[in-house]
Amino acid sequence: MKTSFNVHNKKIKLTAMICLFALTGAFAQSNPDMKWFNKPTKAAEGNAQKFTFTVDPGTDYWQVTHYGFKRDNGPFYYQEMAGNFEASVKITGSYHELFHQAGLMVRIDEKNWIKTGIEYVDGVQNISAVVTREVSDWSVVPRHDSPKSVWLKLLRKGDYVEIKYSFDGQKFDMLRLAYFPPDVKVEIGMVAAAPGKLSFPVTFENFKVEAVK
Repeated sequence: MKTSFNVHNKKIKLTAMICLFALTGAFAQSNPDMKWFNKPTKAAEGNAQKFTFTVDPGTDYWQVTHYGFKRDNGPFYYQEMAGNFEASVKITGSYHELFHQAGLMVRIDEKNWIKTGIEYVDGVQNISAVVTREVSDWSVVPRHDSPKSVWLKLLRKGDYVEIKYSFDGQKFDMLRLAYFPPDVKVEIGMVAAAPGKLSFPVTFENFKVEAVK
């Protein structure tokens, strides 16, 4: 009887371990082409349709302008893509400290990238775009109503990137049109940063990248 109980107990433990592995590994397995640059300390939870992670403090992307520093250490979950494409995603973040941010980024290297999304400044969510070619610039559209979520579309075509945003997933407005080097493979994906001392959770939904002509 005791032996039977021990065997049964071991089976329960083994089943629990398998379930835990399946849950923690599901996201990586469902996104075989995706890679982490600056993987967050706490593992992402969810799947390809919806996943959440905690953004570590002391992280950012910026090159020189105004502040004089260089930062290239925010969590970035990306895939490689050549040619023309459009990336889209829905983002919901619990922003509460200066410069908390989350969005999309297209990147060649440390000195050539564009990030766009929400950036939290003085209690206001700003629709933001930072274009970096050796040095960074920054443009914003303040949203004093603090929308719960934002939908983004980033079109990379020829020698430009076009960024559009929406607050209902239906009507999209253009935020930025910027030069971006053509004919080179890039990294495109979901990015976030918390330059200050506080972490925050962010959720990305329905991320996809589709080739366009």
